[in-house]
Amino acid sequence: MKSLLLIFFAVMTFSFVSDKQAYLLYDKSGNIVQYSAMVEQLKNADIVFFGEQHNDPIAHWLQLEVTKSLFELKKENLVLGAEMFESDNQLIMDEFLSGIINEKKFEDEVRLWPNYKTDYRPLVRFAKENKLKFIAANIPRRYASLVADKGFEGLNSLSNEAQKYVSPLPIDYDQNLACYKSMLNMGGMGKGSQSKMSMDNLPKAQAAKDATMAHFILKNWSKGKLFIHYNGTYHSDNFESILWYIKKQNPNIKMMTISSVTQADILKLNDENKNIGDFILCVPENMTKTH
Repeated sequence: MKSLLLIFFAVMTFSFVSDKQAYLLYDKSGNIVQYSAMVEQLKNADIVFFGEQHNDPIAHWLQLEVTKSLFELKKENLVLGAEMFESDNQLIMDEFLSGIINEKKFEDEVRLWPNYKTDYRPLVRFAKENKLKFIAANIPRRYASLVADKGFEGLNSLSNEAQKYVSPLPIDYDQNLACYKSMLNMGGMGKGSQSKMSMDNLPKAQAAKDATMAHFILKNWSKGKLFIHYNGTYHSDNFESILWYIKKQNPNIKMMTISSVTQADILKLNDENKNIGDFILCVPENMTKTH
């Protein structure tokens, strides 16, 4: 019997390793996690951040699956939100979700990402079909550009009406946070002609996005709700960025993150990809891209 068991486990292990895996889920320590076990933990959070690589089809598919699973558990207490929609488009989003305007009008009026129809439309439709709120959380891009050009001071020139679409001013900013510090290094590559002032403003523009998303997430979350937010990994990796701003306003709120990475070999999580989130979605680096 013991020999039979050993043979069984050996065959199962070989079968698992030899199969072509489209993705694997890991915990922060690098242990493989089953989807159901991840959802069981996510359901206890107040806010879940699903960090994506924007052109990763597996991440987009899994975002919808996680949303469906959490809806089964939370029903009307689930709130959706995303980086991909800007706060001044919230009225149009609400009009579509409530049936005032049709989908064509919605898509004509809202500033959509190029991959909207394949990657984000299913999430918006899910919200509509199940009468859920979907929050357009990001700063309008014209105001992010204003910060990139003039720093946070540029936001002071906005009218009272315009300031409703950004985080309350002044925006806190910690230039020593790794997520912003690293942007200076990345921005400096091949940018020899760029002034130091504009270089310094690049992470400030990113911070303005993070602060604004944090503001609208908290504005639309209340105790008993679960808010799932879809964003690029840079906005939630290492529990910084948006999470840093939320913690400053509500240190007791429970947040969990899913990060997305690609590797040549996904059967073992690389050390540099550990601890970047509560859960890590690992996808083969040769996976097809959505755009």
